[in-house]
Amino acid sequence: MTETADVLILGLGPAGASAAAEAARRGCKVIALDRKLEPGLPVQCAEFVPAMIDADVAGYVRQRIDAMETFVEDDAADQQPNFPGHVLDRAAFDASLVERAARAGSDCRFGRRVVRIAKDGVAYFGDGSVIAARVIVGADGPRSRAGKAIGSVNTEMVETRQITVPLRCAHAATDIFLSADIPGGYGWLFPKGATANLGAGVSSEHRARLKPIVARLHADLRERVGSEVLATTGGAIPVGGMLRPWGRLGKALVLLAGDAAGLANPVTGAGIAAAAHSGRLAGEAAARGAPERYQEELEDVFGPAQERALRRRRELLEKVPSKAALRRGWIAYPEYWQ
Repeated sequence: MTETADVLILGLGPAGASAAAEAARRGCKVIALDRKLEPGLPVQCAEFVPAMIDADVAGYVRQRIDAMETFVEDDAADQQPNFPGHVLDRAAFDASLVERAARAGSDCRFGRRVVRIAKDGVAYFGDGSVIAARVIVGADGPRSRAGKAIGSVNTEMVETRQITVPLRCAHAATDIFLSADIPGGYGWLFPKGATANLGAGVSSEHRARLKPIVARLHADLRERVGSEVLATTGGAIPVGGMLRPWGRLGKALVLLAGDAAGLANPVTGAGIAAAAHSGRLAGEAAARGAPERYQEELEDVFGPAQERALRRRRELLEKVPSKAALRRGWIAYPEYWQ
C-alpha cells in the first residue's frame, strides 16, 4: 500500500529535522525518514560551528572556541583572536532537532533507505514501503537522491578523513593547516575537552592521499596529541556552490536543503548552520508551496558568501599555490575579503 503525506522529508540531519519541525508546526502531515539507525550516528562531521549559528546549541557544546590559529606551510601560526565558536556533541545536537520535529507532530523514522524516486514523485524504500507526498524535501546529503531525481547534482566535492585523538593540553583555538600538499582543502585540529578532532579534506581526485596526509598531521602534532586513535570518520562535502534548489516530479514539488542544495561553504566546508537555516526555510516553503520564494531567500542569505568562496577556491586550484595565495584563499586573512 502507498502511504500519503503532505510533506515527505528525506534525511533527518539538521536540514531535514529543521524542515520537518517547521512544516509540522504549519499544519502539514509530515513523514521524515533517514537511512541511519539513530539520529546523528555515526558522526561524519568536524563538529565546529561559529558562534553566530542561528540555533540553540547551549546544551550540546563540548568546548567553547575563542580564536583561530592558522599554519601556512612551515610558518609559525598566525593568530586570529576573534574567531569564537563551539565544538558540538553533534550526535546529541542532531537528536535534539529530531526530538523537536517529533514534538511538532512529524512522524520520524530511522533505518529507512530510499531506493528510487519515480518520475511521478512517488518514493520507494528498501523495506518495501511506498510514500507519495505533495512535497518532497531532499535533505539527504551531498549525493542526494532527491537532487538526482530533479537534475540538481553536486559535481564538485571535497573528501574528508578525520580521527579523534587525546589532547595533551587544554586548547581554546581551532588550528588550521594550509599547504600545497593538501590540494583543494586544508587540515584541522578542533579541540573538544580532553580530545580533539584531527583531520583533512582534499579535492575528490586526490582522495587516495587523505590517509597519509592525516597520518602526517598526527605525527607532526605528537607533542600536543596522543598516539591513540579513538575514532575514525569521513565523508564528502559539496564545494561547487548552490544548486537550483527545487523542481517538480509530476504533481510533486521537490525542494533541496543543506548539502543536498550545495550550501556548504566552498572554502571552509562549513555546513551545519546553512543546513539548519535552509531546512527551516524549506519547511516553510513546503507548507506554502512557494519554491521561487525559497530560492530567492537562499540566494539572499548564502549567495554573496558562496560567490566569494567559489572565486577563492578556484583561484587556488588554477596552479600550485604560493604561501601568499594560500593566505588569500582562507577566511582568517584580510586578503580573502578584499
